[in-house]
Amino acid sequence: GPCICMQACSMAGGEELHSCRHFIGYQVTGVFMKNWDPLDEQGACSIDRDCEDAYRVCQKLDIPFHQVSYVKEYWNEVFSDLLKEYELGRTPNPDILCNKHIKFNYFLHYAMDNLGADAIATGHYARTSLEDEEVFQQKHTKRPQKLFRNRFEVRNTVKLLQGADLFKDQTFFLSQISQDALRKTIFPLGDLTKSFVKKIAAEHDLHHVLKKKESMGVCFIGERNFENFLLEYLEPQPGNFVSIEDKKVMGRHKGWFLFTIGQRARLAGLKDAWFVVDKDVSTGDVFVAPSRDHPALYRDLLRTNRVHWIAEEPPAELVREKMMECHFRFRHQMALVPCVLTLNQDGSVWVTLVKPARAITPGQFAVFYKGDECLGSGKILRMGPSVYTLQQGKNREESPKKEEIDKIEPAT
Repeated sequence: GPCICMQACSMAGGEELHSCRHFIGYQVTGVFMKNWDPLDEQGACSIDRDCEDAYRVCQKLDIPFHQVSYVKEYWNEVFSDLLKEYELGRTPNPDILCNKHIKFNYFLHYAMDNLGADAIATGHYARTSLEDEEVFQQKHTKRPQKLFRNRFEVRNTVKLLQGADLFKDQTFFLSQISQDALRKTIFPLGDLTKSFVKKIAAEHDLHHVLKKKESMGVCFIGERNFENFLLEYLEPQPGNFVSIEDKKVMGRHKGWFLFTIGQRARLAGLKDAWFVVDKDVSTGDVFVAPSRDHPALYRDLLRTNRVHWIAEEPPAELVREKMMECHFRFRHQMALVPCVLTLNQDGSVWVTLVKPARAITPGQFAVFYKGDECLGSGKILRMGPSVYTLQQGKNREESPKKEEIDKIEPAT
């Protein structure tokens, strides 16, 4: 039967098992992908344990096991970008780039070209508009990268759809992958819930993987202290914490890149919680506000870079009307927010939110949805003014100037 390469690292056993069950009658090969070299820094890493787990699952399922290393590619195409983004004062999302450049690019080509696979399967909670059978009928051809595509070429675009388990849905992380990769990918977990997958693993005594914690950290850093990790690669850039309200200096920090908008700032000697609302890379100031829901954290407008559309071009409605209503999120698992997109000449979009959202963050990706379809994403580069800034401006317009007040009421 058709040959499938299953990515065996991010799956937690039950996932692989279901996938194999899903692929009865197919030849399945497990592949473990290593993207980070723990020798690069102090302390042991969980990568070797993950590899061991993947190997044990493949043994149990009696399928071949391969390992590939993309440490160099990951460094060049994901990690160096991450450092550059932090230096620019942005907060990157390496997991989205890892899928775009490594998993659905290098790994996919390795599976097709070196292992002779007809398709790849990954443990993402997502679905596509293709049935498995249709995936196997897709021919793997390197399409010439022409600047303009032939407008008469009939292309049945494959859609990326949210997983049935909406809470676990991972289309957010897949929002930058190519149409060509999507045509060759099967997501066996797309119709399942996480709890059902765990049940399958338990029934087949894959207890060693059931005990694993969900990995929530950046793929390669794992559970380590992020501040110390970054300071191994970036020079400290000391600066001030500054109150957004009265511009008073509230304390010192080791670098603006250690803070992201919306996070709590630990200010020495203050027991109240303050939150990061903005950063000025030119001065090194990190602006803070005294409450979690301060209006300085809310904005209703942002601009992206050139949007990557899963369908390779913007939705027809957006091209036709130059505007389109849809939904978006800029963090995994946040509730979808209604918005209006405005298409710019350069392929970027303005996103106008129906109501202001908290902690929109440059460097993060705005991922767009229409119904259960994930349309694609763009990196947030600019933001409109905060609700607080707008309130301040309004107050200034409405309140008479101090000198005018003095004229009216002479000081006695």
